[in-house]
Amino acid sequence: MKVLAAASIKGGVGKTATAVNLAAEATRDGVRVLLWDLDPQGSATYLLRAEHRLSGGGARGLIGAGGELAPHVRATSVPGLHVLPSDLSLRYLDRHLDDVDRPRRRLGALLPPLEDAYDLVVLDCPPGASLGIESALRATDVLLVPVVPTTLAMLTLTQLEEVVAARRRQPRFLAHVSMLDRRKRLQRDTATTLAAREDVLATMIPNTTVVERMGPERAPVRTFAPRSVATAAYEQLWRELTPLLWG
Repeated sequence: MKVLAAASIKGGVGKTATAVNLAAEATRDGVRVLLWDLDPQGSATYLLRAEHRLSGGGARGLIGAGGELAPHVRATSVPGLHVLPSDLSLRYLDRHLDDVDRPRRRLGALLPPLEDAYDLVVLDCPPGASLGIESALRATDVLLVPVVPTTLAMLTLTQLEEVVAARRRQPRFLAHVSMLDRRKRLQRDTATTLAAREDVLATMIPNTTVVERMGPERAPVRTFAPRSVATAAYEQLWRELTPLLWG
C-alpha cells in the first residue's frame, strides 16, 4: 500500500481538487483508493458526498490509544474510492497528537490494518506546517505540492521543502503547477521557471471553471465533464505519478 499526500503551507492552491481528482483517476486503473481527509474544513469529504462527521469521539477517539480507521471509512459514488471523512474536531489534531506517545508516527501507525483493503491512500492535508503535517509526512511515500505560479506560492513551496528536509525519514518531494491562468504573462513565466526544476512534474492544471464546478456538482471533474481540458490534465498528472509511486 502506497501513501500519497497532497499538501501545501498555503491554502487556496487547488490541493483538495488535486487529491480528489487523482484519487478518482487512480480507480480507473483498478487501484483501490482511500482518501483520508485530514483538513477540518472537510472539502474533500463534501466533494465526495460523505457525511462531515467522525463517530466515536471524533479526532480524539481516532488518534488516541486503541483508535482505528476502518470504522470511520465511508463509500463514495466513485467505484473503488472510499473516504475517511473529516469533521471540525480535526482542528484540534495537534493537541490530540501531543497526548500520545511518538506523535509524529501516530498517523502512519494507524494505516497497516488497511493494507489488505487498499492499494493507495491519498492524504488531503490541511494547509500549514503543524505537528499534524509532520505526522502525515512521516507516513507518506510521495508528497505532492500543488503550486499556483505566483511569487508567494513559490515562497511557501520553499518553506515546505525546508520542513521536509529537516526530517530523518523524507517522502519523495514533488510539485506540480496548479490553477494556471495562461492569460497572465507573469503566471506563464513563473510556470516556466517551476517546470525547469527536477522535482516539478510536467503536467500543469489549468485555472478553469470546470474545476470550480466540483463544488456544486460534488464530484471529481471526470464525473460531470469527462471530455474537459481539466479532466485530461488530471489524467495526465496521474500518469506521471504512477511510476513514481510504484516504480
